[in-house]
Amino acid sequence: MIEVTNLHKRFGAVTAVEDVSFRAEDGVVTGLLGPNGAGKTTTLRMLYTLIRPDRGSAKVDGLEVAEQPLEVRRSIGVLPDARGLYPRLTAHEHIHYAGELHGLSGATLDKRIGELVELLDMKEIEHRRTEGFSQGERMKVALARALVHGPRNVLLDEPTNGLDVMSTRAVRTLIRRLKAQGHCVVFSSHVMQEVAALCDRIVVVAKGRVVADGTPDELRTRTGKDSLEEAFVTVIGTDQGLMQ
Repeated sequence: MIEVTNLHKRFGAVTAVEDVSFRAEDGVVTGLLGPNGAGKTTTLRMLYTLIRPDRGSAKVDGLEVAEQPLEVRRSIGVLPDARGLYPRLTAHEHIHYAGELHGLSGATLDKRIGELVELLDMKEIEHRRTEGFSQGERMKVALARALVHGPRNVLLDEPTNGLDVMSTRAVRTLIRRLKAQGHCVVFSSHVMQEVAALCDRIVVVAKGRVVADGTPDELRTRTGKDSLEEAFVTVIGTDQGLMQ
């Protein structure tokens, strides 16, 4: 479970995250939805300990992100906005390296890699260098790397960005499987179709603030709109938005 309370981050004169609070439960897919520049990626970067918040609190399974970063990293799997693959390493080597960093080795690590290769349909690319991989192939490697240690909490930053239809379907299937297994899944997106297809709960972020938080049905009801897209436009089109 992830709990965020009054999170704030400023870069010089720019306030990227002003006052973000939300709760992401286990066995639930929580979407951070908002236009580009809304503060979604900065929020996720604070959650996975890449940057420290200026103030506020972020907890992962009760662990304070700013105070216990190493412990937090053990309990999360992260797909960052920059996939960060080494072009001369094979897909297998990427996953193996990530597993070793998390303390896995031997038969345990080999078994886990095999499971992920099967799950993500990576057999044809497993022993190829990632240089020249398509967007979808790079995404699969990055996802396997994020999941190799079996984290309870999974943070995905725009996981379907730039993917073709089949790769997008594969990512959706994986997210649904993680949910069914009881994982806490948080992903950011500005693509309405992805959020509508996957999310149990939606946190709408605009200009560094949470302007709406609820299930898709709750957001439609509060705005009086039939479609989630119209509800989203209504929410970010106001100064105050809708607070739960």
